[in-house]
Amino acid sequence: MRIWIKLFKDNRLLKDTMYDDNGADTRTHKVFAAVEKCCTEFDIQAPIWLDVNIRDFKKYARCRFTQDSFIEEVDFDYMDFHLIEED
Repeated sequence: MRIWIKLFKDNRLLKDTMYDDNGADTRTHKVFAAVEKCCTEFDIQAPIWLDVNIRDFKKYARCRFTQDSFIEEVDFDYMDFHLIEED
């Protein structure tokens, strides 16, 4: 599984990272591990999965986490979470 996570502000890419996991874990565990890893790397808190995020991820294999998904104030407009390749 390969996931690309990007931070955007004013429609400009601030940071990005790629997460690869070829383990035997479930898809859900791999997705949550990717969120944790990227948030640690970007030094931000992990977002809350709102219904809109879950629905978009199920339908498009992609979602955006905006300020609404974070408890603390963030210095970017949104975090783009994109499943590029699945096992």
